Amino acid sequence: MKQTIEIYKVSEMHQMGDLPKPDHPLVSVIYNRDLKTVSDLQEVKIINHLFTIIFKSSNVCSSFSYGRNSYDHEEGTLVFTAPGQVMEFKNGDADNTEIDPDGWTLVFHPDIFRKSDLSDKMNKYSFFNYDSNEALHLSVKEKHSIEDLLQKIEQEYSQMLDRHSQHLIVSNIELLLDYCLRFYDRQFFSRTNLNSDIMSKFERFLINYYASDQAHQKGVPSVDSCAKELNLSPNYLSDLLKKETGKTALEHIHLFLIDKAKNSLLNSTDPVSGIAYSLGFEYPQRFSNLFRSKTGMSPTEFRHLN
Repeated sequence: MKQTIEIYKVSEMHQMGDLPKPDHPLVSVIYNRDLKTVSDLQEVKIINHLFTIIFKSSNVCSSFSYGRNSYDHEEGTLVFTAPGQVMEFKNGDADNTEIDPDGWTLVFHPDIFRKSDLSDKMNKYSFFNYDSNEALHLSVKEKHSIEDLLQKIEQEYSQMLDRHSQHLIVSNIELLLDYCLRFYDRQFFSRTNLNSDIMSKFERFLINYYASDQAHQKGVPSVDSCAKELNLSPNYLSDLLKKETGKTALEHIHLFLIDKAKNSLLNSTDPVSGIAYSLGFEYPQRFSNLFRSKTGMSPTEFRHLN
């Protein structure tokens, strides 16, 4: 049976790497070059309750793609994890950490921004819930921008703390995250051809889902089920579609349902409840509510109007 370790504190992250106590209880920059061997963590499941931003140097990225395509930058990769996510060291991972002296991890506890404006903004940084193969690949200038902010964060918590320290640390974390948003936008833009292919596959999945009558068995397709079919995380799929079309994955699913519903309403005499069940709705009222929210009228009103 695999051993499970849960990490709730920054100090516990330091202990895991056999490092001195952190200078700040809620935030730290951990450099791979300072870590001791992690061979004893192989095949151990780690449940991390902290936010982490992990930088993989270009040396590692040349051996492991992390989802990198031929048109992505290759000066390093950022991987993001949110509290509650599971990390596992598999055979060989420890060696990879030791041969990547340029790698680092920014780790911070949610409490550090609990009383700041950043607390209300964290949901917009959806990349914390991307899969590792949906990592951010940096250019030289982008890497330098991130490293400059990393040094400012480290400098703030390493010196004597004063009444400005907390604000400046959180402000620099927020600025770093905003830069990551910008760089992800750039990456989505540079992947236009790949994104178009994913959009086509997404559309085909919905068409095939209803053509194969899966709706009767599984109900209305969810964002999670669509993303799983495309080997993407739900957040990444929604962000990709939002960047390309201005609509999230859920909005695309709803528009697809409404379009099918309109065809059924106009080209059949099936009762509204029957159409709702055929689309995968367990309760017809939920279908009617969705239809009204998207069209401004009930299914019956739409049928009679046309």
